[in-house]
Amino acid sequence: MAYSQVVRVYATTQAPDYDCPWQARPPERGTGSGVVIAGDKILTGAHVVANATFVQVQKPSEPDKAIARVTAVCHDCDLALLEVDQPGFLDDVEPADIGTLPALRDKVSVVGFPIGGEEISITEGVVSRIEVQRYNHSQRYLLAVTVDAAINQGNSGGPVFRNGKIAGIAFQKLPGADNIGEMVPAPIIHTFLRGVEAGKTPQVPGLGIITQPLENPFLRQQLGLARGESGVLIVDVEHGSSAWGVIQSRDVLTEIDGLRIANNGTVQYQERYRTRYDVTLGRYFVGDTLPLTILRDGEHTAVEVTLQPMHYLVPRAQYDIAPPYFIYGGLVFQPLTRDYLATWSKWWNKAPKEFLHYYYSGIRSAKQREIVILSQVLGDEINVGYGDCYNESVTLVNGVCPIDMADFVTRIQASQGTVEITMSGPSAIMFDTEEVRAAMPRILGRYHIEFDRSRDLAGAS
Repeated sequence: MAYSQVVRVYATTQAPDYDCPWQARPPERGTGSGVVIAGDKILTGAHVVANATFVQVQKPSEPDKAIARVTAVCHDCDLALLEVDQPGFLDDVEPADIGTLPALRDKVSVVGFPIGGEEISITEGVVSRIEVQRYNHSQRYLLAVTVDAAINQGNSGGPVFRNGKIAGIAFQKLPGADNIGEMVPAPIIHTFLRGVEAGKTPQVPGLGIITQPLENPFLRQQLGLARGESGVLIVDVEHGSSAWGVIQSRDVLTEIDGLRIANNGTVQYQERYRTRYDVTLGRYFVGDTLPLTILRDGEHTAVEVTLQPMHYLVPRAQYDIAPPYFIYGGLVFQPLTRDYLATWSKWWNKAPKEFLHYYYSGIRSAKQREIVILSQVLGDEINVGYGDCYNESVTLVNGVCPIDMADFVTRIQASQGTVEITMSGPSAIMFDTEEVRAAMPRILGRYHIEFDRSRDLAGAS
């Protein structure tokens, strides 16, 4: 098979600078792979074109490239669609069909353009595992297929073929293993394309619940589960999530989408594969309703939740958007995000322990939907003595805990006379609001910053 549908993707990207959120990092160039599908569209990985400013594609063994545009992207499931601007560029390419979920031990071929060569590369292997895995690009847990075939840099975003049809899109290597890679499977691809066609929100919804396995017999007994019944305990519910207002702490989730949940938190997916109970979310869209069964106060109840995007107290990796920030008296404030944590090398060990606690254990509530942090102090006479307060979170503004970044800015802007900001240090920061107003043009000019806040906060006053 010639695999003429497989193309090389060239992307120039420019990521935000979370150390200095008012600017971007220098542009970088990278390559990946993609595959032509019906409608003259090119399917590739979202991570290949994340934060892209310029994209080109190249057909096998042809030197000329064509300019392409990203027309749809879902970072949650690491998939994107490209379209070529040059008329007729794909006329001689027979689009590839998308198949179905493969079975264990099925033979597959990973096709793409790994770095280090100009010609197409084909590596072969078999399917070795089918279960929910963590997607590195989004940190979401979704269905993935593991194959014992090499997936190298540049291969990513390219197709994995089974019996001449696309079985998946290569998206990551298995950490710490040789010649083992993972692909976004066909069912996730079909859902993505169906959502694009229907104009759905390009996100995989989330339940927004924290659960605990129920493998302890006494715990099950105390919660009212009869012999032979199983499920997981709801420990907490994220404010504003799909489950908010429907599911409560101490409920037991026993079924999801008609699938019985085992005490270890797994379900039998497609009657073949045992994996995490949230595997079913990969086939739903934001706004859809999902049936659940819960045990509350000894009674089994069927409920439905309207699915919402996944929201965390500390957002996971974000792409194609500028980070929010607000500068006040030379102090740079922004919400705590995984992208900011990643400014530390080996951040999971080196970032402030307070921030890591919020990342791993923090829960969104009605009183706090984001953690506002002081990330940097731009030295000026007005902030003398506050230089060591950075990398702390804001706990109070004039005695009130800010709900999120927009609320923080609104409270600062509404202050008159003296504004007091209490940090987690603990430390106290006070400014005379009139002095700050007079100092801001000087500070912004000194550090060559055009605006005191990001565009999304322009309306906060």
